[in-house]
Amino acid sequence: MPIASVNPATGETVQTFEPLDAAGIERRLARAEAAFHSYRGTPFAARAELMRRAADLLDRELEAVARTMTEEMGKPLAASRAEVAKCGKAMRWYADHAEELLADEHPAPADVADSGASRAFVRYRPLGPVLAVMPWNFPLWQVLRFAAPALMAGNVGLLKHASNVPRTALAIEELFQRAGFPEGCFQTLLIGSGAVEGVIRDRRVVAVTLTGSEPAGRAVAATAADEVKKAVLELGGSDPFVVLPSADLDAAVRTAVRARVQNNGQSCIAAKRFIVHTDVYDRFTAAFTAAMGALKVGDPMDESTDVGPLASRQGRDDLEELVEDARVHGARVECGGGRPEGWDTGWFYEPTVLTGITPAMRIHLEETFGPVATVYRVADLDEAVAVANDTPFGLSANVWTTDEAERERFVRDIQAGGVFFNGMTASHPALPFGGVKRSGFGRELSGHGIREFCNITTVWIG
Repeated sequence: MPIASVNPATGETVQTFEPLDAAGIERRLARAEAAFHSYRGTPFAARAELMRRAADLLDRELEAVARTMTEEMGKPLAASRAEVAKCGKAMRWYADHAEELLADEHPAPADVADSGASRAFVRYRPLGPVLAVMPWNFPLWQVLRFAAPALMAGNVGLLKHASNVPRTALAIEELFQRAGFPEGCFQTLLIGSGAVEGVIRDRRVVAVTLTGSEPAGRAVAATAADEVKKAVLELGGSDPFVVLPSADLDAAVRTAVRARVQNNGQSCIAAKRFIVHTDVYDRFTAAFTAAMGALKVGDPMDESTDVGPLASRQGRDDLEELVEDARVHGARVECGGGRPEGWDTGWFYEPTVLTGITPAMRIHLEETFGPVATVYRVADLDEAVAVANDTPFGLSANVWTTDEAERERFVRDIQAGGVFFNGMTASHPALPFGGVKRSGFGRELSGHGIREFCNITTVWIG
């Protein structure tokens, strides 16, 4: 079955590609194995020079890459441009810092002597070809936040991208080729999901990383575990956005809107559940609802558009089902709640605010992947923490307070991989990124991320 690039704003097919057959997959796996044996020995300075060249190419071609992403998955063009720029910065960050992040580690001399060694140290060595199974929502950033550290560590990459962004996937492979990386260092596999298990099980693939849905993560993790191969998973999120009485409400509302509708609401780290102390609930909810209702939905290529279409018809259908279930069970629709008028083509959905949420509603526990916000009223700090943790996910959390004791309480008790105070959750190459519970395991970015796919080797010399 062909792999199609479909414009979600119009529903029109832009281009189709034939998936790789078994022989095509074999050629790429053999190429990856051969590339690793030579590339692993290149010095950090040589890898860094190649990575900077790739970043320079990306910067020069920012507009074309951004337009391709918007055409394939529907995010506003301004957001696509920002994503491309962010990738270039991250690539340079790893080019600048990889050598120090992977430098040999030396235990204290007394500990070395106590071990009976004359010398001992820890060295980080690359593992080999790593398969990356990546999603469509940040089609460039999700890939390059894996590829930059993996390649700088001396590994080689194989990309199985989401099937609705094949043009972006091929552009990434071409980017590394044109930058001068040796043949086979980074390759795109245009394959369907049914072929992923076979690639993971291939002896030449040493590890796998996945960003995506919980069902996809379960399948990939199960196969990797069966093969006793390393896996890193970044799955869904239903991030809380907690507003306490000491918060700057104007800033909290402005940030809440951006945090909910970033990427058309299709982000694992988007704030989705807004948990508001009763003392400020009415003011926050009124202002938040007004701001959400004022957003412009439209053509993502239009510079004035705030929210574009969802990436697929199925994604919109799933979102509609969640909202309708909540409505049937008593939720109040403060704004939105349906398809916008005037958009008969494409997969658009209105920015929506729901209140009166109860555990009887699916939306209480399921992730909303679109511009739909749920707002909860809580009586005190204890209830805020309890509601924030009442989710199967644990990716990140936003908390708005100026009270140091309240901050310490959330740092101690929140079940998430990150806690952001008085700001919006975002990823940065210097900070580790990942979650707990059903949001996955392992970390990307920072030194923690680059070491995920390294052989942490103890060297002992008697």
